[in-house]
Amino acid sequence: MTGKTQTSNVTNKNDPRSLNSRCFIGNLNTAVVTKGDIEAIFAKYGKIVGCSVHKGYAFVQYASERNARAAVTGENSRVIAGQSLGKALKCDSDDTVCAFTFRCL
Repeated sequence: MTGKTQTSNVTNKNDPRSLNSRCFIGNLNTAVVTKGDIEAIFAKYGKIVGCSVHKGYAFVQYASERNARAAVTGENSRVIAGQSLGKALKCDSDDTVCAFTFRCL
């Protein structure tokens, strides 16, 4: 293990105060991409408090909505393991869904 602190595997979908700081990352090749890869890519946008990876998608929970929105903007055209996140990034805020599929929930 490296000297990095691991984040929780829990992203809080039940706390309405944290929904806008929770990002959904779809179109993800999870046969190749690991939780550590996701954390390394998205950590530059702010403090990650939770990250969970599932078959084909992942969630990243940031400490603030501002961090989550910066991640959506910054990673919109990124290709990870041969798959583009451009149409896999979405953002929800007050029941408004942005045009990405990488999504802050």
